Amino acid sequence: QVQLVESGGGLVQAGESLRLSCAASGTISSINDMGWYRQAPGKQRELVATKGSGGSTNYADSVKGRFTISRDNAKNTVYLQMNTLTPDDTAVYYCNARIRLLGSVRLNNYWGQGTQVTVSS
Repeated sequence: QVQLVESGGGLVQAGESLRLSCAASGTISSINDMGWYRQAPGKQRELVATKGSGGSTNYADSVKGRFTISRDNAKNTVYLQMNTLTPDDTAVYYCNARIRLLGSVRLNNYWGQGTQVTVSS
């Protein structure tokens, strides 16, 4: 069993910053990719940023230059530093990870419960 728990969401004004955290726990052997997705009201869930175990990153065009994804592999934790926030960033942000369980070669996909980010004008 694996759990992903997000934290750090909240209400901020446009131009301000937030940092999200997501910690994975359970019978984990290794973690491959970790990342963040978001879903705004009336819109589909979209990729925000991902980071591979080797350090490669991928960002949505809408956040490139403003958001930074990082990982602390010793803590099985991924972070998302969000700067210069705008109302268009308002969404529920979900942590995602591909994780190999102890004693298995299979990579499974896991999701956190989500954390709300609201940016006012």
